Amino acid sequence: MHPKFAPFLFSFLLSGFMTFIVSGIATFRANGMSPDLSSLWMSSWALSWMVAYPVMMIVSPFVRRCVNGCVRTDL
Repeated sequence: MHPKFAPFLFSFLLSGFMTFIVSGIATFRANGMSPDLSSLWMSSWALSWMVAYPVMMIVSPFVRRCVNGCVRTDL
């Protein structure tokens, strides 16, 4: 893969891992150890990932500027 696609791949993978974990915790807290926990979790994860990835692509430049403003460059 060409390096110019690295930010897209990074956002895709990070949003996938984060939404997987967070949706699992939220689904478990809402439903307990129900027999259909895994199917509820996967449907929740799919929806949250579809939202999180585009949001991450839109918000990343702003967050990067905020981080750059907070980090000292004179070291």
